[in-house]
Amino acid sequence: MNSPRFGSVLTAMVTPFGPDGSVDFGVASDLARFLVDQGSDGLVIAGSTGEGGSLDDDEKLALFSCVAESVTVPVLAGTSSSNTSHSIALTTKAEATGVAGILATTPAYARPNQQGIAGHLGAIAESTSLPVMLYDIPVRTGRKIESDTTIALVRQHSNIVALKDASGDLVSAAHTKAVLGDALDLYSGDDSMLLAFMAIGAVGIVSVAAHWAGPEFAALVRAVNAGDWSEARAINERLYESYDFESTPQYPNPMPSKAALRALEFNVGECRYPLGPGDKVLDATASKVVDRLRSHRG
Repeated sequence: MNSPRFGSVLTAMVTPFGPDGSVDFGVASDLARFLVDQGSDGLVIAGSTGEGGSLDDDEKLALFSCVAESVTVPVLAGTSSSNTSHSIALTTKAEATGVAGILATTPAYARPNQQGIAGHLGAIAESTSLPVMLYDIPVRTGRKIESDTTIALVRQHSNIVALKDASGDLVSAAHTKAVLGDALDLYSGDDSMLLAFMAIGAVGIVSVAAHWAGPEFAALVRAVNAGDWSEARAINERLYESYDFESTPQYPNPMPSKAALRALEFNVGECRYPLGPGDKVLDATASKVVDRLRSHRG
């Protein structure tokens, strides 16, 4: 197996906001470096965890530049929306920010068929010379990228090199990886599915909980790659509480991530609406989750 193009543990980074609601680029820079120090091989910016839907284009481009300048690991830019022409325009502009790749998500709300999905994602790939990671997350978009669609896109566009799969469909993901082999780096897009995804050939994770559990995710990946499945299962069990915490109906992602980072003394602020602020209950729970992982590390 070839080395993953973007690394094995990527954190889908939150976007820090100041008290006035503006993007805090200083905290973003500090946070990016912290995440790399904690085991992240790469960072994804302005995805769903980064509240990409609440950022305007100027904020996104400035954030891409800020993070790319702050770290030496690959930085992927979330440039897509349900508007194909707008996605192309932002992707083209992102090339000048120093990012290493593009995250292209299934268009939400429009609920296109597979031909429409392929047309949208293919157009984004054609608009850039940067490598592209597809992002399949039906729970947010209302549509899954079917296995045949992914296979065709990878074969037609040489710069589509990775898939973040948050569909939960292991059968489809296993088929896609078996057909494409090293032409596609498969990533689990769901923290709780990492162990299962690595069993079918995934190279790693694009993670939410790596904001506070980066060392554990890095250790889990290392254990699997070393063939130590017993150790990998033990680490996975230690992460159970984080899986349960990172998104709930009451506190959807990224509200818990921002609470965990506040527990780690990062002034990331609250989420913008429509998510909005957390509360004392969330902050107290975050502190317990973070403290228990820290105590286990010794």
